[in-house]
Amino acid sequence: QLQASGGGLVQAGASLRLSCAASGRTFSNYGMGWFRQPPGKEREFVAAISRSGTSTFYGDSVKGRFTISRGNAKNAVYLQMNSLTPEDTAVYYCAVRNAPFSTLATTTPAYGYWGQGTQVTVSS
Repeated sequence: QLQASGGGLVQAGASLRLSCAASGRTFSNYGMGWFRQPPGKEREFVAAISRSGTSTFYGDSVKGRFTISRGNAKNAVYLQMNSLTPEDTAVYYCAVRNAPFSTLATTTPAYGYWGQGTQVTVSS
């Protein structure tokens, strides 16, 4: 089970840190990622991190503003979001790759485990 938290309502330019903790099993050998779904739009890729935490990849719209990281036990993933804009408003989902020891991925079918989502709203 994945539990995402940290969302909220902030003003443009603010920062938020999302957290996602796994329970019930360990995902230390799995890559993890964050996706988001803006209102009325499809779910889109935000960021991915390797099982070791040493490799990351970002969507173009968040590159340079967001940072993905993993906890020391590798069973949690975080998303530091800076310089937020209204275009970042969405439900944010954490996800785990559908297979261990796999490469970074940016598509939803590559992820087999999903958190419940946390709402991020950025006002102008």
